[in-house]
Amino acid sequence: MHRRRALTLVSAGLTGGLAGCLNFGAVGSSQGPMSTTEAGVNPATSDVDLPIPESELVRGASKDGIPAITQPAFGSDWGGLAIEVRNEFGVEYISRPRLDPDDRVIGVVRGGAARAYPLKLLNWHEIVNDAFDGPLLVTYCPLCGSAVTAVRTVDGEETVFGVSGYLFRNDLVMYDEATESHWSQILATAINGPETGAMLDLVPSTLTTWGGWRDDHPDTRVLRPPPESNTIRGREVRRDYDRNPYAGYEVSGRIGLGGEYEDDRLHPKAEVIGIRHGGVARAYPLEAVKRAGVINDDVGGLPVIVTVAAGDNLVAFQRSVNGTVLTFDAATDEPLEAGGSRWERATGEAFGGPYAGTRLRRATNRSPMFFFAWKEFNRETEVYGAG
Repeated sequence: MHRRRALTLVSAGLTGGLAGCLNFGAVGSSQGPMSTTEAGVNPATSDVDLPIPESELVRGASKDGIPAITQPAFGSDWGGLAIEVRNEFGVEYISRPRLDPDDRVIGVVRGGAARAYPLKLLNWHEIVNDAFDGPLLVTYCPLCGSAVTAVRTVDGEETVFGVSGYLFRNDLVMYDEATESHWSQILATAINGPETGAMLDLVPSTLTTWGGWRDDHPDTRVLRPPPESNTIRGREVRRDYDRNPYAGYEVSGRIGLGGEYEDDRLHPKAEVIGIRHGGVARAYPLEAVKRAGVINDDVGGLPVIVTVAAGDNLVAFQRSVNGTVLTFDAATDEPLEAGGSRWERATGEAFGGPYAGTRLRRATNRSPMFFFAWKEFNRETEVYGAG
């Protein structure tokens, strides 16, 4: 049992691999024989008192009312889908959903292979229990716009995660079948139950478009919907995946299921990528980063760059390589330049010049998310470019 009075995760200098139990931090490459930069971390910090009693959680749906995917099926695309569904009036019809290049996906590379998990699916299911170079958990909270991927184990044992139906600070609360503990998606931490205080080991992922991901990973496999994939409630769970159950939400001023928002720096649904280090939290809005091309910054002593890759994919990397802090230029939409090498925006990999084969460490393993969601867990956050 892992119990702590307050969830306050501090910086620790770990080397290589994925973040451990006390570290929400940066990771090196697991995608081929490339060298990486030195270690560093980007802990997520919260003043959350644990455990959170269920009376303080908000019930948004019944347990498993949003059915997690438990046996995912994959293909090269969504060709040939014909799903029998019933609308809210009880009328049956055939839905033939398709993936368009601009549809957003969560992309994961493990063991030299690539997979994509479309938000069209995750808007309805929120959790995918996969087996991809080991047990993998892929999650998305439509209310927060946040994607979190992690190793799907509890106390070292593989388990299945489901949707509890609760929200914590407007974010998805998961449960694990092994212990029935409740887990905050954004914190990747058990907030009540036997595993209170335990943290999931995060796995690198990319929130991007299907077209951009497929261009970068031509052999990628993509998650296909039920009934090909099975769910925690069986294969008879079927939805019209071309219909967005949250249509209009991302441009509205509504916060989750309701709540107050008082921050004139950004619209609550502005997309940001957040970095926390050394007691400093800073949010970088998509529009500000697009205008700048690349931002060279320092967050609590951690030198970082923030930029936009294809598909308006916000990314952030550490810009220190073997003790040398690099300054990156971006005159065009082409690869970045620093230290006599060119660097891919999406991966932080250098090609040509003295740094060829080096891959920058990520500055955060948290996906971009809505600003209000970042602020829910980083109450004193700064906003890049705001006065």
